[in-house]
Amino acid sequence: MNPVVLGIVGIIALVALFLLRMPVGFAMAFVGFVGFSFLVSPQAGLSILARDIFHTFSSYSLTVIPMFVLMGSIASASGISRRLYDASHALLGRLRGGLAMATVAACASFAAICGSTTATAAAMGKVSLPEMKRYKYDDSLATGCVAAAGSLGILIPPSTIFIVYGIMTEQSIGKLFVAGVFPGLILASLFIITVLLICRHNPSLAPVGASTSWKKKIDVIAGIIETLVLFIFVIVGLFLGWFSPTQAGGAGAAGALIIGLARRQLDWQSFLNAIKEALRITCMVMVIVAGAMVFGHFMAVTKIPLILSDWVVNLPLPSAAIMGVIVLIYLMGGCFMDALALVTLTIPIFYPAVLALGFNPIWFGVIIVLITEMGVITPPVGVNVYVIKGIAEDVPLETIFKGIFPFLAALIIMVGILIVFPQIATFLPSLTIY
Repeated sequence: MNPVVLGIVGIIALVALFLLRMPVGFAMAFVGFVGFSFLVSPQAGLSILARDIFHTFSSYSLTVIPMFVLMGSIASASGISRRLYDASHALLGRLRGGLAMATVAACASFAAICGSTTATAAAMGKVSLPEMKRYKYDDSLATGCVAAAGSLGILIPPSTIFIVYGIMTEQSIGKLFVAGVFPGLILASLFIITVLLICRHNPSLAPVGASTSWKKKIDVIAGIIETLVLFIFVIVGLFLGWFSPTQAGGAGAAGALIIGLARRQLDWQSFLNAIKEALRITCMVMVIVAGAMVFGHFMAVTKIPLILSDWVVNLPLPSAAIMGVIVLIYLMGGCFMDALALVTLTIPIFYPAVLALGFNPIWFGVIIVLITEMGVITPPVGVNVYVIKGIAEDVPLETIFKGIFPFLAALIIMVGILIVFPQIATFLPSLTIY
């Protein structure tokens, strides 16, 4: 069979396995192994399978994943999400839609110590949704706001998607982390503006909140100082080259543990649950990366990535228009495929084309994360929507999906801003050591 035809069959089989709910990593490894064995030899297939799995699980660069995931898990178990929400509520709660704005601000803050979109959405949803329900917020606004703002967990550093992208493209993880700072802050601001415009257009969706005394504001802000110090310590340490990304994750996890113990809000059971959650997420990511490596070797021998890359580069369009085509492909793919699977599947295909077109690879990493954020909230696969559905069981799924569309527009605007002004993502990385 022609290698290209077999590669297309393999991609179709992979998507079919995804739809059948086969675990992403296992599906990619299985299709990659079978395809590689068919094109080369069964012995070569077994060899590449064993080598890729061993290389992934013994890779020092991948140790950055469990460190930052552990940091986020311990932070969540230590009550940091509640304190961040209380502080945001004290500052923004008196405005119409203030609780939704406070949720966005709290998600942005929590994202600074948690690299997972689902963990951010779950942690803040448990805190904010009961409050918005108590104040009679519209269900679509409340749930859509948390689902969308939870996606900030993979843009504002640390981020598991940045880590995987950095490893697959051999880019500096430290530079990718700091590249997400300004876009993350701008996107959080766009989400808050979205809430403001929604409430101005239809004031019945959210009431005006009660004002908070200055003493209360000072008290709750004082309660998050140690969290801000932890984030600044980790990011500034990366920025100035005090430690590597893996060391930064270890320092962040230790700092989150110290905060939890000092505040006496981290008991033994919560600590064990945090360890289990971090282990579960880490194993999931590592298996997906290993499976992607096997599938990537299969794609390499089919020459499909090279053919597609040449086709994209030679399109009779300006570079910006070609990038728009790539963004559209990712956006459509994100509607039907797990975000991490989409990234690991498509990076080997589009990354060479991006370099050939002269785009900055760090900037492209930020674009990839923004598109991934769209994928976690768009139907039918939007995982954040299902996380929120699990918390707000009485809210219909279609109501939550309805609520995310204004925030999806904000994400699209953010991508447009980055395409026009790439310096937003490249300025800080140009100053970093790592």
